[in-house]
Amino acid sequence: MSLLHDSSPYTLVICEKPDAAERVAEALSEKELNITKYGNIKIFILKRSGRTYVVCSAIGHLYTVSSPFQKRYVYPVFDVGWFPIHMIDLKRKYISQRIAIIKKLAENADVFINACDFDQEGETIGFNILKYACNEKQTTAFRAKFSTLTKTDVQEAFRTTVQGLGIGLAKAGRTRHIVDFIFGINLSRALSESFHKFNQGYRVITIGRVQGPVLSYVINREVEIRTFVPTPFWRLHAELAKADSTIIAAYEKKRVLKISEAQNIKKRCRGKKGVVTKVTKSKYNQFPPFPLNLGDLQKCAYQAFGFIPSQTLRISERLYLNALISYPRTSSQKLPPSIDYLRILKGLQRDKVFNKDATEVLHGKMISNQGPKNDPAHPAIYPTGDISKYVLSSSENKLYDLIVRRFFAVFGEVAKMERISVTVDIDGYLFNTYGKQTLCEGWLKFYRKYVNADDKLILHLVENDELSPKSLVMEEKFTQPPRRYDQCSLLEKMEQENIGTKTTRANIIKTLCDRGYFSGTRIFATDIAFAVFDVMKQYSPEIISVEMTRKIEDNLDKIERSKMDEKIVIHQAVDQIMDSLFEIKKAEQEIGGKLGQAVIKTIHKQHRLNLCPICKKGFLIIIRSKKTNKRFVGCSGYNAGCRASAPLPQNGTVTSTGKTCSSCGWPIVNIRFKRKSTWRLCTNTTCISKKMVKKDEM
Repeated sequence: MSLLHDSSPYTLVICEKPDAAERVAEALSEKELNITKYGNIKIFILKRSGRTYVVCSAIGHLYTVSSPFQKRYVYPVFDVGWFPIHMIDLKRKYISQRIAIIKKLAENADVFINACDFDQEGETIGFNILKYACNEKQTTAFRAKFSTLTKTDVQEAFRTTVQGLGIGLAKAGRTRHIVDFIFGINLSRALSESFHKFNQGYRVITIGRVQGPVLSYVINREVEIRTFVPTPFWRLHAELAKADSTIIAAYEKKRVLKISEAQNIKKRCRGKKGVVTKVTKSKYNQFPPFPLNLGDLQKCAYQAFGFIPSQTLRISERLYLNALISYPRTSSQKLPPSIDYLRILKGLQRDKVFNKDATEVLHGKMISNQGPKNDPAHPAIYPTGDISKYVLSSSENKLYDLIVRRFFAVFGEVAKMERISVTVDIDGYLFNTYGKQTLCEGWLKFYRKYVNADDKLILHLVENDELSPKSLVMEEKFTQPPRRYDQCSLLEKMEQENIGTKTTRANIIKTLCDRGYFSGTRIFATDIAFAVFDVMKQYSPEIISVEMTRKIEDNLDKIERSKMDEKIVIHQAVDQIMDSLFEIKKAEQEIGGKLGQAVIKTIHKQHRLNLCPICKKGFLIIIRSKKTNKRFVGCSGYNAGCRASAPLPQNGTVTSTGKTCSSCGWPIVNIRFKRKSTWRLCTNTTCISKKMVKKDEM
């Protein structure tokens, strides 16, 4: 029985997500759009140029790479294939209904169009649906390629569909999934099984082809920090006055390495007048920024709002699905004129927030600054000019504002600046002070809130001016170790080293954090991370090397351009991992012991709260009962006789605030729930000031 009342042939359109399917259907429909629901799944039926179109959607990947061996301790695993996700993950049974509906819709369709996102992941999703659910239609299907979900772009994409477009992307994407599965499943099972055999309980210890180099970046930086030996140096600055105004000038040497030298300078200069010996003014240009690609957007959003990369990607995808911005998963820093600047700016004029700036850009030269990076699939990220049908959340508003103002800025004039440098002689020693001012604001008028471009005005001085002494300060400083990575700088490092993709990098970092390898806003490596790194370094050094991962990325690029057979890359992956698995198997006991100790240390550090207020010796830690599986707070000095304990809510994520209750001295913790609300509470249930205070929703 057909899902449609009319059994005549029709065109079946496959989209990646339900919101995208609705946008595509609305854009293509010439008259009334019919919506049919099967359970919670919407199917859109429309007429276009006298032909029936049926638009359906996936919800991301419907098929995944797996192995017939579902038992988690079985390895090596090389017999892999593509399976419906619900067969692998029983929690996602709802996938089966969606696949069944697409299969039924495919029966009477005579034309197929892949309208998933045009990148490796989107192409893989569409390819698999066409191959497995639509009975091998992947090579005959047409491809609709668009960079925004606006009506104009979608209609143009369907007017110019191409048969076979994107096959190279699909092959590269499918190969990436298979290679990553082979590396990830085998090494992770080998490590997890080593842990399980020689420790109580089971814990998933993972490592992957791209995770390995990222782990090595953080470990190497951690080692640099821990082995860093600070050395002292001294800085001097003088506070000088002219009439009622003062300036602060720094000694010309930024670092004085001997205290005796610094003390001598201070002694010689104290109480002495300063004479201006040189005033230099130089003008320079600040050119407009490049258009945003995904990496740039993630960096800017982190600096402006503190959004981690995966959060920025998630928010930008929602803006894309609402047709407010172009496709965010792009590497390009170029905005071709074909995106119709005029239409976009006129659309933004209708928004009272952007009306003034959009009008000014429209009255300018309308020439955008272009960056060096290109992406053959999509241009840089830009606003579409459409007005949202929905009320944006606070985070969506922030990111959208950043994207729009960056778009304005790339059309702006060059900003003209002036730098002022003043040199002051105090008893033969030279001190310098600097200032800057904006002569012509240019593009900064659109983007100033997102750049550090404040003027630094200094006292007007000319040569031979005498300055009266007010103070001379000598400060002892110490050399600092390299800064720890944060999620944004780590993502930037991955980009520089060309590992991972614009789509996967943020999720790889998030996975390493979720596994307990990384911790903190400024990322530091946990004991588990060090143990896994040491094991890999000894038994599978290729997995933590950038060279191997980069070579595979290059080969995947060749597959995409039809210059390499995907089977060669898969066979190379199998050969590379066999020796590693053999070595790990031989050393299971040693590896298991090392991982077990690291897990205990990491958990103890993560679950430790504050000093126990009862015994004053042990620490209060978060414990989960083996009998009831309920969590509670208990003292690490239990074996020494301390019985301090308190219950905890059984739902939500518990994190320490590092603070203690002013009334009872017990730890204060945050409980974060799935609905994204957070409760802050004292863990002592008998505290006299016991209250729960709900924080602002995060």
